[in-house]
Amino acid sequence: MMQGTDDEGRQSIAQTNANLQRAIQYWLDKSTIHIVPRWALFGTLLALFFLRIYLVQGYFIVAYGLGIFLLNNFIAFLSPLEDPVNDGPTLPTSNEEFRPFTRRLPEFKFWLACARGTAISIGMTFFSIFDVPVFWPILLLYFFVLFFMTMKRQIMHMYKHKYVPISFGKAKYKNAGAETGMFQGGAKSR
Repeated sequence: MMQGTDDEGRQSIAQTNANLQRAIQYWLDKSTIHIVPRWALFGTLLALFFLRIYLVQGYFIVAYGLGIFLLNNFIAFLSPLEDPVNDGPTLPTSNEEFRPFTRRLPEFKFWLACARGTAISIGMTFFSIFDVPVFWPILLLYFFVLFFMTMKRQIMHMYKHKYVPISFGKAKYKNAGAETGMFQGGAKSR
């Protein structure tokens, strides 16, 4: 009689896990269009992490690891999907040909990875095993050197291959997406 309850318990846990994953995915899908609130949430998580580091005066190695992780994701966000250096020779194209910039790491996945990494780092600050004693000014100096050298290399790569991952200078049309005319996007209901 007791054997049936063990199998039912495993199925119940699996079903609960599937329902939880489905709910999380639902809310992630709903949040894709809300760019500013998503990044505000990430900024809040990052501020909470640094507040925790400041108040505890420890876990500097966790902060360094998070910094390297965020830098790696940022470089992937700035990099093109098809790298001209690694893809080998291609057919010649004219300079006037429009080729949209496709990122190696899309904005939503960039935000999700950064938010998850920061949340995990906050969780790590509650376990003393991750509080490795280090001299934090050396880590900070090394991180800044690594950041500037990596960004210099990335900017030189962007300049060499003539791509700009930022779209602030795009032309914006006044009535883009607005239907004008007799029907204004559809038949009028009477």
